[in-house]
Amino acid sequence: MRKRDHNVLTNAASLLICGLLAGVVVAAAAFPAVAMSGLAAKAGADTFGALPKELTLARAPQISYLLASDGKTPLATMYDENRREVKFADISPHMVAAIIAAEDHDFYKHNGVDLNGVARAFVNNSSAARDRQGASTLTMQYVRMGIAYSATHPADVLAATEDTSARKLREMRYAIQLDKELSKDEILERYLNLAAFGNGAYGVFAASQVYFNKKPKDLKIEEAAMLAGLVKAPTSFDPTTTSGYPQAVTRRDYVIDHMVTTGAITKEQAEAAKAVKLVVKGKRAPNGCVATNKNAWGFFCDYFYRWWMAQETFGSTSYDRERRLKSGGYTIVTTLDKQAQDGADKAVRDAKPVTAKEAVMLAMIEPGTGRVRALSVNRNFKLDNPNNPKNRPHSDPVQRNRGKLGNYPNTVNPLLTGGDGITGYQAGSVFKIYTIVAALEKGIPLSYTINAPQQFKSEYRIELGGDAACPGTHFYCPMNSNRQPGGVKDMWSAFSASTNTYFVPLQQQVGAENVVDVAKRLGIQFRVSKENAWANNKEAANQWGSFTLGVTDTTPLELANSYATLAADGKYCEPIPVQSIRDLDGNKLDVANPRCEKRISTEVARAAVDAARCPVGDNSSMSKCGGTRTAAEGRGIVGKPIAGKSGTTDAEKSASLVAMTKQYAVAGILADPDWPQTNVKMKHKTSDGINPPVFQALKAAMDGKKSINFDPPGQKIALGDQRTIPGVRCLDIDRAKSRISGAGFSPVVSSNRVASDCPAGTAAGTSPDGRTIKGGIVTIMVSAGGGGGNDDNDGGGNGNGNGRPGNGPSGPPSRPPDDRPGG
Repeated sequence: MRKRDHNVLTNAASLLICGLLAGVVVAAAAFPAVAMSGLAAKAGADTFGALPKELTLARAPQISYLLASDGKTPLATMYDENRREVKFADISPHMVAAIIAAEDHDFYKHNGVDLNGVARAFVNNSSAARDRQGASTLTMQYVRMGIAYSATHPADVLAATEDTSARKLREMRYAIQLDKELSKDEILERYLNLAAFGNGAYGVFAASQVYFNKKPKDLKIEEAAMLAGLVKAPTSFDPTTTSGYPQAVTRRDYVIDHMVTTGAITKEQAEAAKAVKLVVKGKRAPNGCVATNKNAWGFFCDYFYRWWMAQETFGSTSYDRERRLKSGGYTIVTTLDKQAQDGADKAVRDAKPVTAKEAVMLAMIEPGTGRVRALSVNRNFKLDNPNNPKNRPHSDPVQRNRGKLGNYPNTVNPLLTGGDGITGYQAGSVFKIYTIVAALEKGIPLSYTINAPQQFKSEYRIELGGDAACPGTHFYCPMNSNRQPGGVKDMWSAFSASTNTYFVPLQQQVGAENVVDVAKRLGIQFRVSKENAWANNKEAANQWGSFTLGVTDTTPLELANSYATLAADGKYCEPIPVQSIRDLDGNKLDVANPRCEKRISTEVARAAVDAARCPVGDNSSMSKCGGTRTAAEGRGIVGKPIAGKSGTTDAEKSASLVAMTKQYAVAGILADPDWPQTNVKMKHKTSDGINPPVFQALKAAMDGKKSINFDPPGQKIALGDQRTIPGVRCLDIDRAKSRISGAGFSPVVSSNRVASDCPAGTAAGTSPDGRTIKGGIVTIMVSAGGGGGNDDNDGGGNGNGNGRPGNGPSGPPSRPPDDRPGG
């Protein structure tokens, strides 16, 4: 709207008269006897003319909105003051008429200062009248509010609102100047966006929502009159209280009557409006993560809040960042995928109720962007009321005996993402993927074979006589979970069956420090101080024999993102909870852009994913998975090409599963966050285990999404340098071994016998036959025998995995024996 034209003579007259009146007002306050003298008037004019004219006002605090990834579904609101600016055209004419009727009848007639009103107030206030009158116009009130909001020191706020003649003079001077610079509608727009209406509502937009649950453009006469009446005394006229309701009705009717006086409405309209019973339909706007649209979304909201508070873009201090979030009026489209989040929430609660001490924790992330699509746990996101606690007894017997309550069903702890003392949980054999990546980077192909025994005597030194040590030695000796030999395995079949005695020697060959480095590059953070020290000391890391078995604390979010990096062909993306952030002016902030970099080569990533298809029931590109699959049901449940891995720690104190498609990676951990040494066995395949919620959440997220296959690895990284295996059929075993080793392979004689035309005890053939990797293991089959296999729920657990860096010559001291051994 165009600024109004102002008559120069009128403005000049206004300034002169205001100055003269100002002198009288000031003199009347200090020296009543000389109040009407010419000296007082002249002094007032001089003082008034010397006042500054320029008024710079800061933008008032405004509410920030968090939306789901669709850009429409409300997630949460955050504010210090519930305010959202609205354009004049979007405000009901009834609201404009009502505020003029309530506060300033001559608003459209005066030039910012009502001269008649000033004179009238002076005469009244100089007499013995009981009630003092004010002369503040809407423009002067706006100036007062604006100065207070722009103040940076408490003393400035006091100066802006104290009842003094000096403050009145300043308001008059600024009001006249504003009236020249802005149109009347612009002043009203600013006023209505700044005024306080009570019940945490600041500005007409928030007031319309809080009291009537509607937009300001839809306000009726009686509703607008009530809101306009609140500005004078929001607490006294509060219609939501028993004492304030009748006063609110009286004040509303007063405003309606004055709307007739100003000519805004007819008497008939006024009587009809006053006859409407005042009903307050709205409520205070929810504020913060404890008041999300759905309580289960509070954990995601809290992750967003922690992310925001870590971004230097929003201020150099945590105070600055929080103020900016709660007063900056941002529109934030988060990465929360409503379909994925709702599916995950249902899945975790189907597995365990919120009252269970075991936590089912799921994190879902998008490969290639790092966008966190869902965070879910079977807990209520809320603080337990200390005066009326609902949480159950602590699961740790020691804490329980001290009378402490647990963090279930109510908690605001960052269980899924870590921080505030939450270091994570042991994940078990899902860590074996990092050994595969390290081996592939060293040039060892997927087809690399190892004859995995029932127990492997490693070169890693740990405590002498420890549970994981070979009897009478200080050497780490892991076993397979089923206490059976693994047999000859390659990476496909060993990962599929989760064979411990394949991966520990493989890690030993490539160097444990290199496996730890892969985990770091894929986002594992090592929040436990000792583990962090080992991870960042090459010599200590090199003695971390059980690292491949997942003895390190991690979180579902870290696990999901590490696997997502591989699904994205080795492109690591920092986990991020936002898709876009726009400020009040609609400007888009770059801080919401994905932050990605290449950390693993494409070929290595594709080869690792190819191996990871085996455990969850999918097929590798070369059908090399073998017979045993630890989570074989996954492919059938999800119904799309998937990859992943399950994991179990010693004594089944925690259970984990990662499952992913090209579009989503989901990691789940089942554990007791309050008592890591729980005596409850965490399960996998049962309805209350970790597998069903992970697979069901992934299925829900993929509903309606297209099926995308994983890219196969190249022949070289998959199969390596292939050589022809010499024939040994019907040769005696010693000659067969000699021929195999002479061709550059490592011969192993099978302990079982197979049916064959060859004489008993001679070589019946080899496994594999034809060709295999140079230097690989070739098993000599002995005539007249047979063999078998097994199928454990997760071959990676219960494998004496507590061989952490020991007290050998190059390792740091080991942990106490009861410190959560894992496998």
